Amino acid sequence: MASINPDDYAFERKIPADDNMERHVCADCGWIHYDNPKVVVGSVVTFEDKFLLCKRAINPRKGFWTLPAGYLEQNETTADGAMREAFEEANAKIRIRDLLALYSVTHISQVQVMYRAVLDRPEFSAGPESLEVRLFDWDDIPWNDLAFPTVYWALHQYRQIKDSKYFAPFSNAEGEMLEKSYEILRR
Repeated sequence: MASINPDDYAFERKIPADDNMERHVCADCGWIHYDNPKVVVGSVVTFEDKFLLCKRAINPRKGFWTLPAGYLEQNETTADGAMREAFEEANAKIRIRDLLALYSVTHISQVQVMYRAVLDRPEFSAGPESLEVRLFDWDDIPWNDLAFPTVYWALHQYRQIKDSKYFAPFSNAEGEMLEKSYEILRR
């Protein structure tokens, strides 16, 4: 189904019967347009001890480095979406290991699902949404040029558990990590 722009219809903002949130409701027929958060899927991809990053060719944050990630498509599992995004952005065939983190990015209404993934062979190239794709040693990651705070979180949280077999998936950063990650957007 195509995205609906409530401004194109006779929608009113009101709380429907048996609901507790204000929604767009069609004034003619009563149909309710639910505007729910978007799901983003991605992964921290490693080859040996290096991290795969993509320099964004699109806005927002064009020219900044990110993990291979993007919107989940219809009828797709989150793991399949993360593998598709790695292929679309980096022409990389990855193997998903496990769930790394689940982030709630409420100010832009996103839920981000991040995996740990492996690149079995160092074969990759820039896809249409990337200007450049590279493998970085930890100390060479362009920390001052990361696109989003969640990229910072995922990389640091990955490093906390690295090759641990058992761990609880992470959530939004707190404290010092949160503060440092938001410095990214101030640059």
